[in-house]
Amino acid sequence: MRWFTRQKKNISTDISEKREVPEGLYYKTPSGKIIETDQLTANYYVSPEDDFHVRIGSSQYYQILFDNGKFKELDVKVHSKDSLNFVDSKPYKDRLKEAQSKTNLTEAIRNAVGKVNGKEIYISCMDFSFIGGSVGSAVGEKIRRAIDYCIKNKLPYVIISQSGGARMQEAGLSLMQLAKVEAKLAQLSDAGLPYISVLTDPTFGGITASYGSTGDIIIAEPGALIGFAGPRVIKETIGKDLPPGFQSSEFLLEKGFIDIIAHRKDLKNTISHCVDMLMNKEVK
Repeated sequence: MRWFTRQKKNISTDISEKREVPEGLYYKTPSGKIIETDQLTANYYVSPEDDFHVRIGSSQYYQILFDNGKFKELDVKVHSKDSLNFVDSKPYKDRLKEAQSKTNLTEAIRNAVGKVNGKEIYISCMDFSFIGGSVGSAVGEKIRRAIDYCIKNKLPYVIISQSGGARMQEAGLSLMQLAKVEAKLAQLSDAGLPYISVLTDPTFGGITASYGSTGDIIIAEPGALIGFAGPRVIKETIGKDLPPGFQSSEFLLEKGFIDIIAHRKDLKNTISHCVDMLMNKEVK
């Protein structure tokens, strides 16, 4: 029971009218600084204090990369089915419905075509928020359709990877997608069209072992974790401490695994320049 309620000059002390601060107005950086999300968005979702690249999804990447944020999304209705009637802690069918409802995505990858610095480019972008960005049959099929579209329309192709690996609920069907994608990428190469792989945090498992590592040019964001197995598993397997920065994009650049580390604010121009170079056009 309240002891008193004061109402004067539009000021109320009635606790029943207390409003919570809406979520999402502020972001806490890894170094502990609080910044407004509007400021974070304006800075390409990179913490201005420590340059930490916040994990983002396909919607944000498309806004950053495509001119004026305009693009045409393709293959929207392609989604996975539970061919194996797989059940772990919950049925795979329910897991898919839950992911679709939570993320407003139909799958762990989106296909879009639009202009990047005036050049038409096809970009497939993965979303880690959808079952960890795992690769299932629908992901492989969407990449297949993207490559066929590029070959037909003579367009360069970009995949932005963000994944934990193959989707265990689809077992061997998931692993088959990696071979399927590599076969299609070979056709893209035979057509003389470039494929640029962009690795973001995190990129692991079969993606690193396949199409993440087979681009004509491999770009990574600063500080991204990239590998096959996680560092804990590797350490336990080899029984040795891992070197500092192991599996970071900076470590992999030093070892020759990737070609370029591009800050997110420079990613659009970096992709554009790579496309020009690979298609024998003048780099502006």
